[in-house]
Amino acid sequence: MVDRAEVVVVDGPVGAALVGRLSPGGAEVLDARAVQEASDPTPSARARATTRLITRAARAGRRVVRVLPGDAATFEGLAEELLACHRASVPFEVVPGVSPAVAVPVYAGVPVTTAGVDRVHVVDTTTEPPDAAGLAAAKETVVLLGGREGLAAAARALVAAGRSASSPVAVTSGGTTTSQRTATASLAELPGLLESSGEDAWPSPLVAVTGPGVALRERTSWYENRPLFGWRVLVPRTQAQAGGMSALLAEAGATGEVVPTISVEPPRTPHQMEKAVTGLVTGRYEWIGFTSANAVRAVREKFAEYGLDARAFAGLKVAAVGGVTAQALRDWGIEPDLVPTGEESAKGLLADWPAYDDVLDPINRVLLPRADIATDTLVAGLTELGWEVDDVTAYRTVRAAPPAADVRDAIKNGAFDAVVFTSSSTVRNLVGIAGKPNPSTVVACIGPATAQTAVEHGLRVDVLAPEPSAASLVAALADHGAALAAA
Repeated sequence: MVDRAEVVVVDGPVGAALVGRLSPGGAEVLDARAVQEASDPTPSARARATTRLITRAARAGRRVVRVLPGDAATFEGLAEELLACHRASVPFEVVPGVSPAVAVPVYAGVPVTTAGVDRVHVVDTTTEPPDAAGLAAAKETVVLLGGREGLAAAARALVAAGRSASSPVAVTSGGTTTSQRTATASLAELPGLLESSGEDAWPSPLVAVTGPGVALRERTSWYENRPLFGWRVLVPRTQAQAGGMSALLAEAGATGEVVPTISVEPPRTPHQMEKAVTGLVTGRYEWIGFTSANAVRAVREKFAEYGLDARAFAGLKVAAVGGVTAQALRDWGIEPDLVPTGEESAKGLLADWPAYDDVLDPINRVLLPRADIATDTLVAGLTELGWEVDDVTAYRTVRAAPPAADVRDAIKNGAFDAVVFTSSSTVRNLVGIAGKPNPSTVVACIGPATAQTAVEHGLRVDVLAPEPSAASLVAALADHGAALAAA
């Protein structure tokens, strides 16, 4: 739903960050907390402020998605928001989620039920104290939700009421995110653990669980055991290109932070592209070769200017340099005729590109819409295969503005555990706008050419992807992370 939204209403920066990953197309994100009145923090007042955002956008004909943490069905302001939509004649639907009372313990590696325990008691310490007497002797699992003070008070109450002080408890902050942190203690030790550290160490909301499942954590922990769990990885790409990489890093347990190093701009003069598009529709070319998703996007935008669509490619053979570019073509409704079976690069494309045959090929010309800084490898190789090549600048890559000072400091001071370079230009541009990463930062490169550029800029290359793809690069980094953890 979020990927199709035009407006997304969230509560706080965590929700906004989540939407950024799920909706890379750039839905407008509205933070409900920013409009809620501090003078009236009641649930009804918060709901009124939020529904004004929702109904205003919906009445303007925009698709609105309201994102809530956990299970929307248990959200205290749900009824008020739904009734407000009803009064405004705004149609709605509710998609239930998973309560943090269940999801967070599972992500922490703690089953809330076991063979001998099938009852779970959930206490929201922000709204009610626990029924300590009723839970003291029970064998059921107890899940506590809230902040440091509420959880500490609840733990003391349970011990005072007779629940064993040595009962194991696991407490988690940042549950289900890549910043998740879990610690174990006894029920008697939990207050000291939370109160001896500041809010920064244990930020709300927290989830604590006590019961037999905690003792299984060493064997049932899975999320925090991921090879890159807790790593902060720098991704120097454009925001539009970084979504897939960030998702792969998240699967390995890392947080990918995008620092744009280039921006993609139209050519300085449109003449070449205009001539190329005219040639496409008039049958000038036998092949068109796309070497990046940016090239696909540039041609698609030019087609839109002329009122053309994918049907203009009828009778034309289409090549894509790799999987990402091929998917960009498929999203446009075009199935590429040629994708390298081996290396996803100009060399890999040439290895599979057929030589010109004056009997089988009625036309001997190839169109290559590419970046202004593209190398000559593909053009030279196609020429050797007998093809005439129109190498056209479809877009320019321009060095981005320097990142914020705190990001530059983080890069230089080693706050990033790793940096992933996907091209030589990302190396040159990152060093140019932000300086060299700290020597403690793991440097991962997508291929030999990128690695060579990194070395030329004084960087130590720790990880080299066996294949030039984002998936291969992240997998190699994950293997490196696992090896470091095992050392």
